[in-house]
Amino acid sequence: MFDRNINHRSHLSIIMVLATLIMISCAQQSRPGIPDETPSPKTLPSTPMVSEIKPQPVVRSGLEVFLNREHGFERLKYGLLANQTCVNRELIHGASLLPEKIDLQLLLSPEHGLFGAENAGDKVGDETDAGSGIISRSTYRKKPPEIAEMISDLDVVLFDIQDIGVRSYTYIYSMAYLMQAAAESGKKVIVLDRPNPINGLKLEGNLLDPQFSSFVGLYPIPYRHGMTSGELALLFNTEFGIGCDLEVVPMEGWTRDMYFDDTGLPWVPTSPHVPDAATILPMIATGTYGELGMLSEGVGTTTPFEVAGGPWITDPNEYAETLAQQTGEGVIFRPTFFKPYYGRYQGQICGGVQLHVTDRDLFAPYLTGLLLLSVHQELYPEVDLFANANRWDMFDQVMGSDQIRIDIQAGKDPYEMEQAWQEELIKFGELRKKYLLYD
Repeated sequence: MFDRNINHRSHLSIIMVLATLIMISCAQQSRPGIPDETPSPKTLPSTPMVSEIKPQPVVRSGLEVFLNREHGFERLKYGLLANQTCVNRELIHGASLLPEKIDLQLLLSPEHGLFGAENAGDKVGDETDAGSGIISRSTYRKKPPEIAEMISDLDVVLFDIQDIGVRSYTYIYSMAYLMQAAAESGKKVIVLDRPNPINGLKLEGNLLDPQFSSFVGLYPIPYRHGMTSGELALLFNTEFGIGCDLEVVPMEGWTRDMYFDDTGLPWVPTSPHVPDAATILPMIATGTYGELGMLSEGVGTTTPFEVAGGPWITDPNEYAETLAQQTGEGVIFRPTFFKPYYGRYQGQICGGVQLHVTDRDLFAPYLTGLLLLSVHQELYPEVDLFANANRWDMFDQVMGSDQIRIDIQAGKDPYEMEQAWQEELIKFGELRKKYLLYD
């Protein structure tokens, strides 16, 4: 049955709501100084689509600077010593870009090959760049006279490879051998510079003793040298008597305090076990003792150069805690177990530590590498890391001296070892100043 009272109450409620809305509207219009916070559609700023927003480039590589030149490309015959890292910021390879500017006739490659697919130390044969169809010949394991023969029909050879800032990485010696070959054959070398990915300020480690010169350490420079490839080329050319016709095309926008992730450039893995620039600092600590063939550095796992351990370490907490007590700031040693998929200790469970760099400016990776060895010798004397004397020569060449091995074997404090090379490190810091291209 229809209730007239309910109907009457409903009408009253509607009238009260309407009256309230009218009062609120009048009050807002009468309050001075209260702007309308919702702009009309005509005043809304235009917002670009997400796909239209592009990050502003911070650093331009030597390749990009060279390609933007408007002159200087006489009809000379060019070669290019490069690998997979020779790309612009759109990740287009120089072998595809350079023929638009120069008469590029020959590609040359370093260790790991043109595409970076070969393992360390493996022989590299001739390859063909699929994009350009240009033949690539390897300079790896070739001496300067052989390289001079390879470039005999060229006028200029460009060098463009991303280095990692570590003395034992062989790309800078491929560059040095090319420069020696060019000096011998009267050719010009142009280095297209790229960033030092671990900054251009910090120097670490002993200088190489010339008695231990090899392709993993050719000249007396520190293990962490703090220079770009172009700067090293200038230093090598003058200080070590190469004397080739050399030009360096500097980057634009790079400063010495930059790590690679500050540059705005894309990272291309420089070799099979350096997938990311963040690998490099731990690699300085662990990559050296790998030459002894005992303690694992994580090659064969998904975290190459970030772990240290072996099957005999059953309590990784002890190793981690002792390292933490002796090491400075900037790194945490996380106790862990890992099983390599290939390589040393394939399929075996290894105990050890993972290095987590918490402050890369405070972290001292070269010293940390010595501490990894020293603490191991202290905790696990039954496992002699130096047992295989056949590996001593390679280890000494990487370390740049036999004194490192002798001191660790004798139980010397790595901090005392570090003090022994401080004077020569300071002298090198002064020497390099005249070759630095960037602030």
